[in-house]
Amino acid sequence: MAARGVNGFQRFLQSETGPKTIHFWAPVMKWALVFAGISDLNRPVESLSGTQQLALFATGAIWTRWCLIIKPKNYLLASVNFFLGTVASVQLGRLFVYHRSLGKSYPETFQSLFSQETAKPKIEIPAPAAA
Repeated sequence: MAARGVNGFQRFLQSETGPKTIHFWAPVMKWALVFAGISDLNRPVESLSGTQQLALFATGAIWTRWCLIIKPKNYLLASVNFFLGTVASVQLGRLFVYHRSLGKSYPETFQSLFSQETAKPKIEIPAPAAA
């Protein structure tokens, strides 16, 4: 029984998507984006960027599908991309509800979701004093 566990572990170490390859470490590092997106659920919705969330959603959707087509199939990368797209879609939903609550029409809501006005910082930098 113990030899079988070692054999399975050795198989994992030597696999095409094991820890000795980039196919393992890239998804592991990409989880940081998912955790950052989850922590952004606590941020005020007006400080979120619709364009950034759209980019993360598209990345998650496209790469989830791609990970299941390529050889070797990379289920770890597919899972991280799935959750990246899911978190981004939740954030896009929050942005949509927020803009609708401001009384904007549907076209105005979609325009404000992807305009740069939501990505601007709220901190004003004072002009230098005249000499």
